Amino acid sequence: MTPVRETDCPDPVRKALLDDLDEGFAELYGAYRGLVFSTALRLSGRWADAEDLTAEAFLRAYRALAGYERDRIATLQPRAWLMTILMNIWRNCARTRSRKPPPELRDQPIEEVDPGQDVEEAAVRRETGDELAGLLGLLPEEQRVAVVLRHVVDLPVSEIATVLRIPQGTVKSHVSRGLRRLRALGGAR
Repeated sequence: MTPVRETDCPDPVRKALLDDLDEGFAELYGAYRGLVFSTALRLSGRWADAEDLTAEAFLRAYRALAGYERDRIATLQPRAWLMTILMNIWRNCARTRSRKPPPELRDQPIEEVDPGQDVEEAAVRRETGDELAGLLGLLPEEQRVAVVLRHVVDLPVSEIATVLRIPQGTVKSHVSRGLRRLRALGGAR
């Protein structure tokens, strides 16, 4: 096996990870935290759950990176890799949640508002986000996940297939059916 040289790695996140794990992880976090959170929010539908999923995904990513060899880090596709970690955590949480009775309403945390945000802009964004989350929540899981990864995260079909461990044709089918169903659901409202 040929040793990895820093000049062999054009991706700045991978290069930073190869140079120094801690500083590289900060670079990875800065580059992908918004994407991971946005995906988690679309999958879970709740801000607090999305924060928890995002934190857990990056924690697991760091632990995994600490055990990786340089060659594995050099070939890492960070976006698809983080989405795979997030999807696994989300599925595990959903499976666990389905086994437990739902918590009482008084146990639900109150969603916090950013005080520096324009009120009208926040209301429009919240309303649109709530509507989209509601519509996405009506889709079957495989369609919802495929649509979120394709149109929210903007992953190419090949990376979605890798993340979900399904053929590319199946990904295309899930995305197409999900979008068709979203249009129908949106028109029905």
